[in-house]
Amino acid sequence: MPQIPLPNWKAAGTFTTYRGHQIFTRAEGNPSAPVLLLIHGFPTASWDWEAIWPELTSRYRVLTLDMIGFGFSAKPTNYNYSILNQADLCEHLLAEHKVQEYHILAHDYGDTVAQELLARENNTSQSQQGKRPKLQSVCLLNGGLFPETHHPLLIQKLLLSPLGSLIARLNNRKQFARSMQGIFGKQTQPDDALLDNFWQLLKENDGGKILPKLIGYMPERKLHRERWVGALQQSTISIKLINGTADPISGSHMVARYKELIPQPNVTELHDIGHYPQVEAPQAVLKAYLEFRDGLA
Repeated sequence: MPQIPLPNWKAAGTFTTYRGHQIFTRAEGNPSAPVLLLIHGFPTASWDWEAIWPELTSRYRVLTLDMIGFGFSAKPTNYNYSILNQADLCEHLLAEHKVQEYHILAHDYGDTVAQELLARENNTSQSQQGKRPKLQSVCLLNGGLFPETHHPLLIQKLLLSPLGSLIARLNNRKQFARSMQGIFGKQTQPDDALLDNFWQLLKENDGGKILPKLIGYMPERKLHRERWVGALQQSTISIKLINGTADPISGSHMVARYKELIPQPNVTELHDIGHYPQVEAPQAVLKAYLEFRDGLA
């Protein structure tokens, strides 16, 4: 059973307008506490964080959103679904809440958005300081941090192909469930209720039709590899990786590459856990994250 049922999650949220589109957001916690921005992955939504939400909001001022094209947010067909644009959306949310300093916890697609926000932080000149909120730390869960170690699912490859629109139309709950089961750990398989919720979030606002547009993040990662990998390598703020190593997309093989490329890597490996560690092993993720935050200077 989820900590927060999906209808309750939606009921506790609000909508903001971004470039003329309605964006679902949630904010909870002590307004004077440090701000934590949660950024979800593909193809799900902010509800991914529900299992760890109560504990996080007891410690921090937590902000999250369904990025445009995801979950309860608008899913326009004529829209540029770029990582750069999603990072702009996150900054829009931070500005709405008048955030001056913040931390990030991200997953999957959200990792890439976090890398872009980190790159912006790294490149902020002295004259620009104060014009955007200061990023203080980043924690990343499983995601395609390096294009060369990202192993996409077959359906992701097909969505990116000239057949993408047809594949999106033919995609159904059974095929979706099979794909999700393949990326969870063997001992932490999603039950039907979880899959139903994930499927509902994907299909909300006729979302299936825009999957070929959303999947454009894969070539975008290659295009901007130097900027986004460089953001991790050049950062002067603390970065943490929490990884479910049984993930076929970005598990142990990605961790190995992370340790090769990132100076003084801070990594927690969750063995037998797949692509959604915050769903599969929420207490382990909480423990690793809170230890990371408690250890910051």
